[in-house]
Formats: sequence, structure tokens, C-alpha cells
Amino acid sequence: MSAIPQTADTLIHPGWIVPVVPRGAVLEGYSIALTGGRISALLPSDQARAIDAHRVLELPGHALMPGLVNAHGHAAMALLRGYADDQPLMPWLEDHIWPAEAAHVSAEFVRDGVELAIAEMIRSGTTTFSDMYFFPDTCAETAERLGMRCQITFPILDFPTAWARDADEYISKGLALRDAVKHSDLVTVGFGPHAPYTVSEPNLVKVATLAAELDTPIQIHLHETRGEVLLAVEQNGERPLDTLNRLGLLGPRTQCVHMTDLGEQDISLLALSGAHVVHCPQSNMKLASGACPVAKLLDQGVNVALGTDSAASNNDLNLFGELQAAALLAKLAAEDATALPAADALAMATINGARALGLDDQIGSLEVGKQADIIAIDLTQPETQPHYHPLSLLAYACNGSQVSHCWIAGELLLEERRLTRIDLPALSARAAHWRHRIDPKKK
Repeated sequence: MSAIPQTADTLIHPGWIVPVVPRGAVLEGYSIALTGGRISALLPSDQARAIDAHRVLELPGHALMPGLVNAHGHAAMALLRGYADDQPLMPWLEDHIWPAEAAHVSAEFVRDGVELAIAEMIRSGTTTFSDMYFFPDTCAETAERLGMRCQITFPILDFPTAWARDADEYISKGLALRDAVKHSDLVTVGFGPHAPYTVSEPNLVKVATLAAELDTPIQIHLHETRGEVLLAVEQNGERPLDTLNRLGLLGPRTQCVHMTDLGEQDISLLALSGAHVVHCPQSNMKLASGACPVAKLLDQGVNVALGTDSAASNNDLNLFGELQAAALLAKLAAEDATALPAADALAMATINGARALGLDDQIGSLEVGKQADIIAIDLTQPETQPHYHPLSLLAYACNGSQVSHCWIAGELLLEERRLTRIDLPALSARAAHWRHRIDPKKK
């Protein structure tokens, strides 16, 4: 499949390779070579063994696939995991989450929360995440320090928080961060207007104008519940998606998160605009927000990616669980067992996520020349045997704990389940410290 290089940094001989592109492909008896942080060869193992590699890994019984792409979340909120469960969306936000954030969110909170999130994501196979949260500069610094790839969409709101006073300050600080990391190999930056109900039309127009000038992504919570859509129609006379389109905010760089309440006209508009949808099935189910019509979107050619949302509403950042939930929910919603098959669910968690983030030329599939963002999944245990169909095992049987190795840009960040850059005992102690600060009454 590629020319045989004479040398490589790393050579991996797995049981199977699932490149994701082409769709549904499973390569058996193939190996992969990594050089300079990229995939330098993908070829039959008998040919690959001629390569002189600095390190050789024999991983029989393991499947290699591209690292997962978590296209929407609020990483630092890992420190609020389980804090206010079993609440509807707006009471959950207004009565619990926002007051806790107002009292405790700081650069220190974000640093520790993001590290906790990254540890969880790497251990469950995610190599790229998108984040929308306060102190995004701290998130960027933490991701760089830990070798994690991320898209940061800096938050924009009309009201003050611990990070900024008003929309102008959010935008000014966010653009300063964009300038600061423009040469980063791991971090990209976009606009993150929170939602149409928290950002005024004049400020949404500012975002649309700046994003177009800079050719920068936009991520926004949209059509999260039927109530949100109905309220918008009552107040503005149009659906939120139509408002975004009218304001020039809808296009190929727009990432629309949640999208549970969609009519046929909405789906047609998404397809026409080239905007992306980020589906967060577990968070939406837990908050009873509704179900995104994934099968209809895909049928109309809309790119659909996957996100976990925050650990405060999910309650985990495990994208294997998310892709499984997405597949099962799609079948239930469509009343069709063939809806969203294993290959498509895996694509949503990899190449579709990369495409939504504008990174599909770099990540999301195992192809020569792409970044070496790769995970190895151990399929030798009882939970993943027998091996009839590796794609089915990955989509329906894996729960993330089978991820044994994880490379980002060719660096091994998880080796035999051991994190190479993160001190877990120290991180756990800091998480416990935050729990005592946020809810001191709990023993």
C-alpha cells in the first residue's frame, strides 16, 4: 500500500488494522511504521519486517485504529462529575452548575480539571478533543504540556464570568490566545459563542464577521431541546438555525452541537450550508434533552461527529461508550436495525470528528503521511471474543478499558494502560481536594 522505508522510529505488528478510510476496511497481516510523528508506511507484515526500526512492538490480538476525536466537551468540568445529577437541563445549569462555577472556577480549577479529563480520555482512546470553557489559555497550556491534541473554541457570552466581563472581552482574549498558539502542532483555536439564548444577535454578527475574515471554526450549542426552539420561535419568529443562517453564522466551518430538535427544513439547511453536527447522545439522554436524528442527517450528506459533552452531564468522557450509544439510539429512533452500522459509528468517532474540526487532512484515519494519532485495542479478553467481525467488536463490545496503547503525533502516551506523562496518584489527590472545596459537607 506504500513504499517501504528503510528505517522508522516505531514499527507495530498488530492482529488487525482498522484504517477507517476506506469505510469498513479491516487489514489483517499488516503493519504500520511511524517516523517523525507521522505514519510513514502501512504494508503487509512480511514486507514491514525488513524495516530497521528503533522500536518494534508485537501486538498480536490487538486492533490498531485512529485515535478517537471528541468533538465537543467542557474538559475542566470533570471536577463537577456527579455534582448535580438527575436534573433537567435548565435547572441543572441555573440552580447548580452555574453557581458552582461562579464560586470556584479559576485557572487552577481549569488546569486540574483538564488534566483529569485528559487522563480519562487517553485511557479510553481519545487523542483529540474540542473544548469550550473558561480560561482556555490554561487548557491550551495543559494540553501542550501533556502532549494532547485539541481544538479550543473560546467561550463567548453576554454576561460576566471569572474569565471575562462581556462579549468584547471574551473575543479579545480568545483572539490573543489564537495568536499565541498559531505555531502549535497540537492546539487550534476557534470561536465558541455559547448559544443563541446567551449571546445577542449583534455579538453573533461580530463572531460571524471575524470568523469569516480569519477563516476560523465556530462551535455553538444549538437546538439542544424542543423548549429552546419553541421559545426562540415565540420571541424571534424563527428557529435558532434560521437565525444563525440569517446572521451569516452558518457554513462549512460551523460546528452545531446537540441538534436534537430538527425538522426536514433544518436538515436541508444544514446540508446546503455544509455545517457540521456534533452529536452528544449520552448527555442528551441523561438530561432528557431529546435525540438527534443522525440517520436522517447522514442520509442527506450532513457530516455528523461525536462529543461527550462534559463529565458533569454524561458522566464520563469515554468515546467508545458514546459511539455505542449513538449506534443504538439511531436504530431505536429510526426503528431500523440497519441504521448507523458499526463502520459508520466508528467513522463518526474518528474521521467525521476530524472533518468537523477541519483536521481531516491530518488525523481521523490511518493513512501514510497523516499524524500518528493511533490507539491499540486489546481484543484477547473474554469480553471481546470470539473474533467474527473486528468492527462489531470495536463498536459494540469495547468499553474503552481495552485500550492498551495510545500514540499522539508518534509519542507513546499510554503504554500497557500506563500513562507516561501523568502522575495518577497526584492527580487523584488534587481531584479530591476540589471535591472538598466544592462540597465540604460530603464526607
